[in-house]
Amino acid sequence: MFKRFKKTTIAVALVATAGLAGAAIAQQKTMAIGTGGTGGVYYPLGGAIANVLSKALPNTQATAEVTGGSVDNLKLIASGQSEMGFTMADAALDAFKGEDKFKSGKVPLRTLLVVYPNRMHVVTVEGTGIEKFSDLKGKRVSTGSPGSATEVMAFRVIEAGGLDKDKDLKRERLGVAESVNALKDRKIDAFFWVGGVPTAAVTDLAATPGMKIKMIDHADLADKMNAKYGKLYSASTISKSIYPGMDKDNANTEVWNIIVTNDKMSDDDAYNIVKTLVEKKADIVAVHKEAESFTLDNQVQERSPVPFHPGALKYFKEKGIGK
Repeated sequence: MFKRFKKTTIAVALVATAGLAGAAIAQQKTMAIGTGGTGGVYYPLGGAIANVLSKALPNTQATAEVTGGSVDNLKLIASGQSEMGFTMADAALDAFKGEDKFKSGKVPLRTLLVVYPNRMHVVTVEGTGIEKFSDLKGKRVSTGSPGSATEVMAFRVIEAGGLDKDKDLKRERLGVAESVNALKDRKIDAFFWVGGVPTAAVTDLAATPGMKIKMIDHADLADKMNAKYGKLYSASTISKSIYPGMDKDNANTEVWNIIVTNDKMSDDDAYNIVKTLVEKKADIVAVHKEAESFTLDNQVQERSPVPFHPGALKYFKEKGIGK
């Protein structure tokens, strides 16, 4: 009788312990962060952010997910498969308004943080016969991977430059790493890539023996793009010191990147995420210098066409940044 009671007591204790362990596991939050391809800037930055959030936020495990880029990230947020993601401002506006690649429905987005500007790289090498933007006509050109904001912006640059993306180009749809390899193998003549600087894959191309990188100027097209799509773009410069072998600074167009979530994220979670990213910025800069732009001064609505999350606004207000 006593033995049976003892066994029962132990069994109850084990079940109770298992139940508590289960409760602890259930309280663990997982947070998927949509980034981009491994050759770009979103991915290493996303990895650094995931690491910082996992360390700083209690019971939180954040992971950086490889994706096709901005458009994919926005769709993953819409479907609930990602909690947050990187996106360019133009793609985010399309999703928020339910336009272009998001005609199937609006995505209820909220901005957590304006992060850094993306520069449009129009990249070729010596020997392709491409010296200026109009020389792209008739050439084999990659306009970015499907599901990327590179593709969205590339089409707008091409249109503003007076070319037809379907009739005037022999078009490929490759990510930046694949574009670099194709250009090295002379399978394409040029490629579009919008990203932070330096982008690892472009640095790889520029440092390749026997290749001399050329960046095609197109800053003069920003006004035409803004006239049609809203004030999202501006003229910018990639210094000749950024990539090996550049002869001169490159006059290009830029658009800001933002980190977004959906409107279901709690105010507390949004507040804690934004606070951590701003206050642990140095840890992220150690992985990629574009994180230097994770500043309070950049948190202005002009750089995010999507409304800021109330939790983010609460943190900004505490820091004296009015909205």
